[in-house]
Amino acid sequence: MEFVKYLKEQRPGKRLAIFGDGASYHNSQEFRELLKLINQEKPEEKWWINCLKFAPNAPEQNPVEDIWLQRKNFMIAFYHLCSSFQIVKWLFKFFADGQIFI
Repeated sequence: MEFVKYLKEQRPGKRLAIFGDGASYHNSQEFRELLKLINQEKPEEKWWINCLKFAPNAPEQNPVEDIWLQRKNFMIAFYHLCSSFQIVKWLFKFFADGQIFI
């Protein structure tokens, strides 16, 4: 919610479309009330902020899902090396830093 407020402040007078992944907090009552306050009962085509949801686990719509899947598969492949959580975190960062995105 703070991020939405920040975006609105950064683009005064501009209409925004925000794409989300359907996480429960993206559809909470509190979030819906914030959008209702911001959009001021306008018809949908005139909303200041419109939130659109990607289909769940749909890499063809949301490339971030594909990156998470690649990261997960990388971690599974090298999990045998993980004798501590510190090593798990290191591998996770190593994958992202190395930009091994197929």
